[in-house]
Amino acid sequence: MLTVHAAPLVLPVGAAAVERGAVAVDGDRITALGPYEAVAAAHPAARVRQWPGVIAPGLRQRHAEWLLTRCYHPDPREADELGADPLSGEAFARLARELDATRWAGSVRRGLQQMLRYGTTHLTGPFRDPAVRTAVSRSGLVEVLGGVSPVGVPGGVPENVPQSVSGSVSMGGAADLDPLAGGRDLPGSVHAPLVTGARADFAVFDVPDEAALVAAGAGSCVVTVLGGRLVYRRR
Repeated sequence: MLTVHAAPLVLPVGAAAVERGAVAVDGDRITALGPYEAVAAAHPAARVRQWPGVIAPGLRQRHAEWLLTRCYHPDPREADELGADPLSGEAFARLARELDATRWAGSVRRGLQQMLRYGTTHLTGPFRDPAVRTAVSRSGLVEVLGGVSPVGVPGGVPENVPQSVSGSVSMGGAADLDPLAGGRDLPGSVHAPLVTGARADFAVFDVPDEAALVAAGAGSCVVTVLGGRLVYRRR
């Protein structure tokens, strides 16, 4: 279905911001981008979604492999024991010795779901482990090559850690799902600009402008659209 996504500000990246802007999506492609009045007039039969804040390109999580294979994302039912935040470093190393393949798979799925909450649409790979590659493919998130590793001192993987978790257990570094963390700017955090004809991968952040987005971080995300599909909406 043809859909027009509108917001007080659209940040295409690589082009001027559009006040009271809109992005028209047909299938998995952007078919128009510009002022809301012009886009809506050109697509009178489209469904219109009005969002707060800014529409920006989907973000790229550069530490995805580390976050998925060297962090544990607790099940909500484990919150009393483990908390709600991802476990990394020594806490992860201790827990890894107790986990079976089923709990590992659940952690990977939850990690991917959490990334969508931060406006992430692209993950830097490669993902060497087949199970992780499968989970990423099923999530709809797009794997791209050219990774960098976060700071961390690698340690040995316990013998009972399932093969589905590739690499080594990191003994340092904090698990942060925000692609804007560490002072990264918006152009350096997106996979590609929003342009007509491109795949419709973008997010909506409840902030007034680009400076506020960088300051607040991607936790301000309220909507993530992946290949034209609304895959996350804050409730």
